Amino acid sequence: MEKNIFFKKKNITLKKLFPNYNFKDNFTINSVKPLISAQKEDITFFDSIKYKDEINKTKANVCITSKKLEKFLPKNINKIIVKNVLFELARITKLLFPMSDLDYPDLLLNKPKNTIFKHVNFGNNVLVGLRVKIGKKSIIGSNTIIESNVKIGKNCVIGSGVIIKNSILGDNVVVQDNCKLGQKGFGFIHINGKNIKFPHIGKVKIEDHVEIASGCTIDRGSIDDTVIGKNTYLDNQVHIAHNVKIGSNCMIAGQVGFAGSSKIGNNVSIGGQAGISGHLKIGNNVKIGGGSGVVKDIEDNKTVMGYPAVPLKDFLKKNKNNNE
Repeated sequence: MEKNIFFKKKNITLKKLFPNYNFKDNFTINSVKPLISAQKEDITFFDSIKYKDEINKTKANVCITSKKLEKFLPKNINKIIVKNVLFELARITKLLFPMSDLDYPDLLLNKPKNTIFKHVNFGNNVLVGLRVKIGKKSIIGSNTIIESNVKIGKNCVIGSGVIIKNSILGDNVVVQDNCKLGQKGFGFIHINGKNIKFPHIGKVKIEDHVEIASGCTIDRGSIDDTVIGKNTYLDNQVHIAHNVKIGSNCMIAGQVGFAGSSKIGNNVSIGGQAGISGHLKIGNNVKIGGGSGVVKDIEDNKTVMGYPAVPLKDFLKKNKNNNE
C-alpha cells in the first residue's frame, strides 16, 4: 500500500465518510485514486465516458459516479451516486488530506548539513526541508529551495533559484534556473456562482536523464501523478499541468502548454508555443507544428499543424488555397 509522503492523511472510515450508505464492509480509507491505480481500500471515481475502458481494471471497492454513468460499473463495486462527481471528489479529498488545497510554505527549511549530504555540492543560500534525499555527485545551485520529503537521484544538476516540492527525481536529471516543480495545479469547480478549490494530493515524477530548461513550471497531480518519461527534453518556459503524462524521448520546444490529464506518447516532438487541451491522448512518434492548438486525440505516427491542429497535408493545402 503506497503511502502519500507529501500530505498528511486523516484516518477516516468508509461509513463515517458516507453515513447514508449501507456498506457490507467498513475500512479506514487509504487514499483517493483514479480507476486504473485504485486498490481495495481506496476511493475512486468515474466522471467521464472517456475512462470507460479503465472500469474493469480497477481494484477499488467504492466508486463515486453519476446516475447517468453508474450502469457502466460492475455490480460488485459500491456506487456513490452524486449530482457532481468532481465536487464530491474535492469534498472527500479535502477531508482526508486537509492541507492539500493550498500550498503552505515549508517552515522547516534549513541549510543542508554536510553530515547528511556528504557527496552533494551546494551553492550559496540553499535551503532543504526534512527527510530530503539527494543522490551522490548531484549539484544544487544557489538560492534553490528543496522542500520536505523530496527525493533527487544521483548525478543530477539543479540550477539556481529552483523550487522543488512534492516531487521525486530520478538519476542524471537536469533542472535549469528558475524552474518550479510540484506546486498545486489550476483546479477549480464552479458551483452556485463560486469557485471551489480542488485539492491536489499527487506528486511530480521525473524519470532518469530528463532535462528541463529554464523557467519551466510542472504542477503536481491532483488525484493522479504528473510524470515526465526518460530522456525527455523540455525547452524554456514550458508549462505542464496536473496529471499530465509525457512519455520517453520527447522533444518539447519553448512556451508549449499542456492542460490537465493529457497523455503524451513516446518520441513525440512539439514545436514552440503549441497548446495541448486537457484529457487528450497523443500517440507515439507524433509531430506537432509550432503554434498549433491540439483539441482532439492524435493517433501514432501522425504529423499535425494549425489551429485546430489537422494533418500537415490538409494544413498546407488549406493555406495554399487561401493564398491563391
